[in-house]
Amino acid sequence: MLGGGGLVAANVYASATENWGDGSGTNGTGHVLSAGMTTIDCPDVGSRLTAVPDAARPDVDRELALLDRQTAAAYQQVQRAGQPAGQDSGSVDDTIMNPLKEKRAAVIGRISDALDRAGQPPQGLDNLAACTLHPGADGTDNSGQATPSSAPAATATQGAQQNGAGQGGNGPVVSDYADITSVQPDASNPPQQADASRGSFSSDCGVNANGLFNSDNVIVAPGVSNGAHHFHDYVGNQGNNAFASDDDLANARTSCADQGDKSSYYWPVLRLQNGTQERDAGSPGGGTEGNAGRIVTPKQVTLTFEGNPRGKVTAMPRLLRIITGDAKAFVNGPGNANASWSCTGYEDRQLKDKYPLCPQGSDVVRTFRFQSCWDGRNIDSANHRTHVAFTAPDGSCPAGFQAIPQLVQRLVYDVRAPSLPDGGRTVPLFAVDSFPEQLHKPVTDHGDFINVFDENLMREMVDCINSGRTCGPGGDGSGTTATPTASSGSGTTAAPGDGKTVQPGGTAPSASAPTPSASLPSEQPRTDASTTPDRTSKQDHAPQQDHTAKSDHPQHRATESARPTPSPALTRSSQSPESAQSAPARPTAGYVPPAAAQPQPQGTQGALAETGAHLWPAALGVLLALSGVIMLLRARRLRY
Repeated sequence: MLGGGGLVAANVYASATENWGDGSGTNGTGHVLSAGMTTIDCPDVGSRLTAVPDAARPDVDRELALLDRQTAAAYQQVQRAGQPAGQDSGSVDDTIMNPLKEKRAAVIGRISDALDRAGQPPQGLDNLAACTLHPGADGTDNSGQATPSSAPAATATQGAQQNGAGQGGNGPVVSDYADITSVQPDASNPPQQADASRGSFSSDCGVNANGLFNSDNVIVAPGVSNGAHHFHDYVGNQGNNAFASDDDLANARTSCADQGDKSSYYWPVLRLQNGTQERDAGSPGGGTEGNAGRIVTPKQVTLTFEGNPRGKVTAMPRLLRIITGDAKAFVNGPGNANASWSCTGYEDRQLKDKYPLCPQGSDVVRTFRFQSCWDGRNIDSANHRTHVAFTAPDGSCPAGFQAIPQLVQRLVYDVRAPSLPDGGRTVPLFAVDSFPEQLHKPVTDHGDFINVFDENLMREMVDCINSGRTCGPGGDGSGTTATPTASSGSGTTAAPGDGKTVQPGGTAPSASAPTPSASLPSEQPRTDASTTPDRTSKQDHAPQQDHTAKSDHPQHRATESARPTPSPALTRSSQSPESAQSAPARPTAGYVPPAAAQPQPQGTQGALAETGAHLWPAALGVLLALSGVIMLLRARRLRY
């Protein structure tokens, strides 16, 4: 996540070997090991900047983003030049590595100048300019076996996968996957003390079925288009792009059922490496940076805020920024990594540096447990980490920090276990988007959160958690925490295990639903009646039930059972890879759909008063009909 990215000195990561599996991509000191592909490893300037004066931050953020662009460009040069093994290393240094060092030195000099002008002289930045080239094994396929020179020519996609480079030419590889059934279950959680905050609070914000993506990151690279160099899914706040101000976020629409939650939740998209040319195939952050394949819409997204095992939690400050995990963990080392991969039915087994191979009928699960200790002063920090912290194993916060609700994001995907013997050509590999030089390694998975909760709703959350209740969709207001279920999401899913996903540009069969333009333009914009319900027609919606045991917030009383019945599953886009490749409309980094394309709030239809308003006219009609019958009978009696 942090700008400027690559290798950091080993002593920065005291726990470099903790929970770090074999084949993780590092040797325990943060140095990259060969994994079949060459990558570039640069010192992470951003992580060194723990104190940047406010006056210098715009300049520093911009220059850190430029360091990332330079690394990405140099990596692409390495790809175009081919694997350097057997080549003259001096020529690689002359054409790629030395020019990169000079460019980085100039950028680091400008960062130092900005800090000096703001009265914070930099320390130790001058020696961070040089990067290292780490060549991978040449001429191997995904299984590590030599590729026969007489093998028939394959398509570009198949060739890339055969040589261990995935559809985008930079991963994943077969060694990035592990059978979840072979993983040992995790240890139990620490015991809760008497004063523990045992409650939980959930927010239902959908699954990004409307396809809101961009390759920006307003936390790490504000004001910089394509600052992430990979695409994110967004749920909640619909105004998040690189140029969004605090006011923009506060005034944006939200996909959350409770309109009091305008928070932004985002994470790298998951893609199937199946040869599909998505609409970002020729765009920054997408195919031009190795992020290729079919984007998979989550089957389910669960957003839960939990308490602390040692005591009460306090409210998060409005506009608090938190990032968890490290998008550059493959070269940075595991010090800030926080990836957790598993499968439904096996979630007591978590993988940090491997993608899970799930049994038939089990879905892939990504879980992000965010930092839950806050320094009590700052909503962000120069390196976007030091203002928040994780609890110790016993649940305690560091000295000077206070416990806040812990956000737990759980994402479920209906994707099949890939066919490893043939490098994913029968059943495709899957991987998260990443910075190009990070090679789509699973350890680079990460999540981002900006708190834009209404202050009243935040107070309700804290009260709910501290009083031991379960609040939000699926909750019952009691002290028993609800287990996440499929009803927590609002997206559409295909048949279990078939690897088929709803794609940006797919169409829904419902003609009554509005048709938003997805954030990646297409001739076939996605529609989803369950995400953008037609507010002029109620006949297709399930009747509202009266729930009184939920939060006191008027909109938070609605539970999942009261939400509209979802529309039929979306169909796949009929657009072929060839037509997508030649489509004239190309996405731009940081694109956000117009207001008309943004999802309407969910869970607010069919209120009890509204239902009654529809019933009164019907009841009046029945009374009038009965009166007519009575008058007719009386008239017949008078006639005789």
